[in-house]
Amino acid sequence: MNGTVVFIEDDQEIRRPLTTLLQRSGLEVYPTATGQEGITAFEDLSPDAVLLDLNLPDISGFEVLEQITHRGGTVIMLTGQGDVETAVRAIQLGAENFLTKPVDTTHLVAVLARAIEKSRLRRETARLRTSEMAGPDLEALGTSPQAQQIQEQIRLLAENDRSVVLLTGESGTGKGHVARLIHELSPRNRSPFVQVNCAGLSSPLLESELFGHEKGAFTDAKERKLGLFESAQAGTVFLDEVGELSPQLQPKLLHVLEERTFRRVGGTKEIPVEARVLAASNRNLGEDVENGRFREDLFYRLSVFPLALPPLRERSRDDLLVLLRTLLTGLSPRTGHGSKKIDPEVTDRLLNYPWPGNVREMRNVLERALILSARSETVTLEHIPGDFKEQKSPRTDMNLRGRSMRDVERQHIAQTLRAQQGNRSRTAKILGVSRTTLIKKIKEFDLE
Repeated sequence: MNGTVVFIEDDQEIRRPLTTLLQRSGLEVYPTATGQEGITAFEDLSPDAVLLDLNLPDISGFEVLEQITHRGGTVIMLTGQGDVETAVRAIQLGAENFLTKPVDTTHLVAVLARAIEKSRLRRETARLRTSEMAGPDLEALGTSPQAQQIQEQIRLLAENDRSVVLLTGESGTGKGHVARLIHELSPRNRSPFVQVNCAGLSSPLLESELFGHEKGAFTDAKERKLGLFESAQAGTVFLDEVGELSPQLQPKLLHVLEERTFRRVGGTKEIPVEARVLAASNRNLGEDVENGRFREDLFYRLSVFPLALPPLRERSRDDLLVLLRTLLTGLSPRTGHGSKKIDPEVTDRLLNYPWPGNVREMRNVLERALILSARSETVTLEHIPGDFKEQKSPRTDMNLRGRSMRDVERQHIAQTLRAQQGNRSRTAKILGVSRTTLIKKIKEFDLE
């Protein structure tokens, strides 16, 4: 048997012989004498399992159990108190098993082996789920140089999992999706991803949501509540619309980012923050700083790694086509109509549209089209809103500066052909030329 185990036991006469026994069984054991030492060792080592004594000199074993299980750890309790009530509480707090002293060493080794195997299976399942999600989701951002640059930035931000990230861009550009991608691709993906919309709650409610509160902190606080920074454990907290934070909450968030601690509402104890912070805003926070609406020090602390997401009107046709296909694939099971064909003219209209509502608007339009085309095998013009039916000229995304007329004409024809999936008659009609002329141009520009 192999694996890593953090052993938290204050009694040296028990700790030493059991450590030697487990090491002889092939385990890598890290013995500690206090609860805080054990928590620190768990954070540093990410062991396969933790063997935890209930009675510790500094803090309660139950508190250590709660903190470690909240961080995704696998814990086996070891105690001299073998009563049913203690065992039930330990299991309710997430203990994998509960053993009483003096412990049968053969049984202990067998229990640890099962716990280590379960821990590894959970990690592997999370890793596979992440790898399955990460590939398609990153590819859904597009294939253009601009999209590939964003993908690379996401990978780098995922690897550097302690840095604060500020996602900016218009409403609906996919900031929440990118935040989740960063979390899923990071080493924190075994821990929770928690999201809160800073514009959706009043300042007092948002403070309680983020930091939690103590029993009796206010009229309705009938029991202690953990906030999102505690619930996220070693995962990720995503603060959407962070620019809407009230002036009262801005210094408290700054304290979290700088000191990595916070206090629950009504509390006096400083609680360490282990979660990573990702934030997003569709506001220009630089202008808000100049206008005195947003703290300058908080702005700079959030902007350690800014990542701007472009609106759909600034993305290439190829990237939009990838996004269309991705959204359709995801919406088909949801609408219950399976995969559908999209009429080429519909595709062209969708690619030409400026999408002021960005990805959110595109998703809504496609969902509506799939519902309206329930009795048809193909989504046609009759299934899309009137705004799209008025689109006449194809969208272009090329930079004309420094380009010859021949290059511009070639790219324009190539883009239109691609949008029409090679249909020459339809392409000629859109370009306003005869089919014969188009065929000559195709040969001239080698676009076969």
